[in-house]
Amino acid sequence: MDNAKSLSRRSFVAAGAVTAGAAALGLSACGGGSSNNTSNTANTNSSGTAAKGGTLTGAAAYSSTNYNPIGNSSALVLGAIWHVFEGLYELDLHNYTTYPALAKEAPKKISDTQYEITLRDGAKFSDGTAVTAADVVNAFQLNMADATYSAMLEFIDSVAAKDDTTVTLTLKYAFADLLEGRLAIVKIFPATQTVDDLKVMPIGSGPWMYDKINGDEGGAIDFLPNPNYNGSYPASADKMHWDVLKDATARTTALQEGSVMVMESVPDANVDQLTAAGATIEYVQGFNQAFLMFNTKKAPFDDYRVRQAFYYAINVEKLISNAMAGNATAITSFLPKEHANYHQAATVYTYDPEKAKSLLAEAGVSNLTFTLMCNNNWVQDLSAQIKEDLDAVLGSGACTLNVTTIAWQELAASDSILPYDVMLTPGDPTCFGNDPDLLMSWWYGDNIWTQGRSCWNYTAEWAQLQDYMQQARVASGSAQQELWNKCFDLLAEQVPLYPLFHRKLATGYLPKKITGFAPIATTGLVFIGASCAQ
Repeated sequence: MDNAKSLSRRSFVAAGAVTAGAAALGLSACGGGSSNNTSNTANTNSSGTAAKGGTLTGAAAYSSTNYNPIGNSSALVLGAIWHVFEGLYELDLHNYTTYPALAKEAPKKISDTQYEITLRDGAKFSDGTAVTAADVVNAFQLNMADATYSAMLEFIDSVAAKDDTTVTLTLKYAFADLLEGRLAIVKIFPATQTVDDLKVMPIGSGPWMYDKINGDEGGAIDFLPNPNYNGSYPASADKMHWDVLKDATARTTALQEGSVMVMESVPDANVDQLTAAGATIEYVQGFNQAFLMFNTKKAPFDDYRVRQAFYYAINVEKLISNAMAGNATAITSFLPKEHANYHQAATVYTYDPEKAKSLLAEAGVSNLTFTLMCNNNWVQDLSAQIKEDLDAVLGSGACTLNVTTIAWQELAASDSILPYDVMLTPGDPTCFGNDPDLLMSWWYGDNIWTQGRSCWNYTAEWAQLQDYMQQARVASGSAQQELWNKCFDLLAEQVPLYPLFHRKLATGYLPKKITGFAPIATTGLVFIGASCAQ
């Protein structure tokens, strides 16, 4: 499929590995080919002979109590969803190539805007019921109506059942290059499951099924193999168990003591401790980021020059060195350099306090005081220096810091000015996919972000971005890339919501206990293709 070609230029390559022993494991799992992925690339990162059976174990860094696959953005739940559910097509999250999952083969093109998709022969849910086209239609309709996922599925006009095993997909416009990867967002479940069922104990057709679920801090998720799975990637152990350990010390202890085989989100301070215990720690460069978001309906943040001044005022290289232990990369565009569709933006921000002061003066802004709302998670470690840098440009005490849990529900779409000035928070939509249109649609589409958070959708520049994005959706090759480049340049100029850096994610695992495992560049754990080592 064409999108594998555009996304696979070592899509988010592993930047480095810290290992106990003489040699690091190979990193080929993070590369990609130029054609459809038909084998699980995680198996390339092997450290021993796969054992038959056993229990795969992991320490998850996030918690959640809602397991509904519709519209879910929880890092914990998305990781579980990748194992329990299937879409018509699935993404290999090590390289973002696609492969048929519930679909028997690639979509059959009827016209530029109509396709037929045949379901895999004998596909069943874990409860033994057959997967039907009606189940697919139901799942798509619910996801297309969801506030979180709808912008990423906006290209679909309708989904219908031609017969029990054939789905007819009608598009609003041609979307061939990105089609399979985007269809992977929608996970299929029995149409008989209610919303309450889906929240508590949803049923899928993937290689694993839920056994017990307690996603609270200190809880655990237990999985069993789906006895009815007949796809290409069956469960490779007797059980799987994830401990929900938001506390980094608890996760570190679990990996150090060997009570888990894999740990996500390894703190930089604990790398030496874990490698001494025999763990491999891999850093994978990704899209994960800390970003600033401005209330663009509130003066003076409605002026892009003021927003630009913030980016020149902050010493990002110092942030990366001190707060991130060097494990991040300063931005030169919306995308990291490792991304296949990278383009260096026309505006690249470097630390330049005098430039920041000049922009503020040009915008007629003086004596600016504001509150920086900072999410109460890993980005709070950045906040003290950011306040110091901004105060140095604006004057001592100009920035009031408010570290808190962001109450997103309070930032609903409204004609009134929202109750914040500037926000520092993290994000990473690459858990859904990696194509530029998806990544831009997440934060800059006609959705909750632009309607009720940045509130940028009232501007002429936002309208121009939508035009470029729409032209790119129906284009291909160099014409598509040129249009995306215009998007990247516009975003770098306007910065209504824009990254400070792209983070390298650290995952730890015990090569003596697990084989076929490889980390990914986004949050969540992937055990597809992994086995207990012997």
